[in-house]
Amino acid sequence: MSARDILLQIAQVLTTILLAPLIQGVIIQFEERVQRAQGPGLFQPYRDLWKLFHKEIVAPQTASWLFFAAPVVAFTCMLVVPILIPVLTNFPLPLSDMGDILGGGLILTLGSFMIVLAGLDTSSAYGGIGSSRAVMVAILAEPTLILVFVGITLLAKAMLPFVVNHLLVSSWAVYWSPAHLFLVAAFFILLLVETDRMPIHSSTHIEVYMIDEGRILEYSGPLLALIKWASAMKQFILYTIFCNVLILPWGLSVEGTALGAAGAAVALIIKFILVACVVVFVETAQSRLRFYRYQEPLAASFLLAILSIVGTQLS
Repeated sequence: MSARDILLQIAQVLTTILLAPLIQGVIIQFEERVQRAQGPGLFQPYRDLWKLFHKEIVAPQTASWLFFAAPVVAFTCMLVVPILIPVLTNFPLPLSDMGDILGGGLILTLGSFMIVLAGLDTSSAYGGIGSSRAVMVAILAEPTLILVFVGITLLAKAMLPFVVNHLLVSSWAVYWSPAHLFLVAAFFILLLVETDRMPIHSSTHIEVYMIDEGRILEYSGPLLALIKWASAMKQFILYTIFCNVLILPWGLSVEGTALGAAGAAVALIIKFILVACVVVFVETAQSRLRFYRYQEPLAASFLLAILSIVGTQLS
């Protein structure tokens, strides 16, 4: 374990922490521009976090220790996953062998699970609605996410995302294979679901649409800032897996130099912007669905993941 590898490991986590709000600001800005509005600005998420960290915490009388622990656990989970995935380098770093791609998915799910419990803990009507809706969506989303990760594992015959990256970079036949394309389509649908961009979701405080916002409606101050930051980091991590492992596996640092890591960070932002354009187009072009139709895109994603696994076994 060299000092360079340790610094790169820290750089991957810091990149996730520092750039996650920026990606959120880019997506919001794109949405506003598509709707011919001015928008709050690229750096508004940073200003929001700064304001929340300087406000006091107001907690419901019915809140238990779980209410205060959930934001910390969710934020900590998002600090662990960047260690396991290729954020800046295309080779494993010293702590990358702590878990495989399924372990990273489990940690992501743990953070969401804690927020669901916190929404129920306050005995709030809105928290209960948001948590129950989130669980209904997760019943289909989480198994599909596991199937996608299984499909990635079968495609590369390994459970490390770095191996998948190397395979796609070195083989155009695998990159354009039906199994890989099905995985890309399935994960893209999950990306919309997990980042609150599915056509039934809404990031506003509208009761009819509230899912993620309903769960955290009782939070304020630094606790709310941790949840917002963790949510942005989860989006950053899912975008990283989608870009660096599945669809755009190029542009990572090969030798691990400082210049290479900086170039990889710039390339990552460019990849995110390209994917964000597609996400915003899909979200704004498609009309809102009634909530009871939430299973339709998730069922399509589940079927695509199954087809990818079958295609991998037949090839």
